[in-house]
Amino acid sequence: MRTLPMFPLGTVLLPHMVLPLHVFEPRYRELMRQIMAGDREFGVVLIQRGHEVGGGDERYALGTVARVLEAEELDDGRWLVITIGTRRVRVERWLPDAPYPLAEVTELEEERATAPAVALRDTLTPRLRRVLAMQLELGQDGVPPTVELSDDPDVGCWQVAVVAPLTPLDAQRILETDAGLERMQLLDGMLVDLEESLAWQLRGDE
Repeated sequence: MRTLPMFPLGTVLLPHMVLPLHVFEPRYRELMRQIMAGDREFGVVLIQRGHEVGGGDERYALGTVARVLEAEELDDGRWLVITIGTRRVRVERWLPDAPYPLAEVTELEEERATAPAVALRDTLTPRLRRVLAMQLELGQDGVPPTVELSDDPDVGCWQVAVVAPLTPLDAQRILETDAGLERMQLLDGMLVDLEESLAWQLRGDE
């Protein structure tokens, strides 16, 4: 268990996901100064109820460690930051703000993909590409269907979840699923539902 500075957000940070941040609240400016003098890591959890600004929010217990890739402190004290999600953590206990949120967290072990998971991953990629292509056809913002994914099935699964048009609650369900096969099965079901929904929208546009 370790004590980790925390940044609750209205966005789910998944492993292997790049997350840009504009840090303007005084407490999170202090967080940035502290972590940049240390290991450049902090935790991100999804806000369950409440708002990002001002505190007083309720938070999910499972989140992701963010590592700072690039950071620039502006003249007025704000920060422009680019981070990447690295590994999952579970909040065991929230500590008093100092002045930013702090928590005692446990890093979660990751299971390597089994043979069935590897096989299922091979079906996720074409399904994802169809979903992204339909989004593009509808004029919706999204990632091009030509996006390249890792050959590593575990990394590739996270990348599919990152680029798929999931809601924050669906992304949180993916994050909270421990076993690689179960995570891929859940993600596959979400992509099936997205494909059906987008196909229905395309038929309505004809």
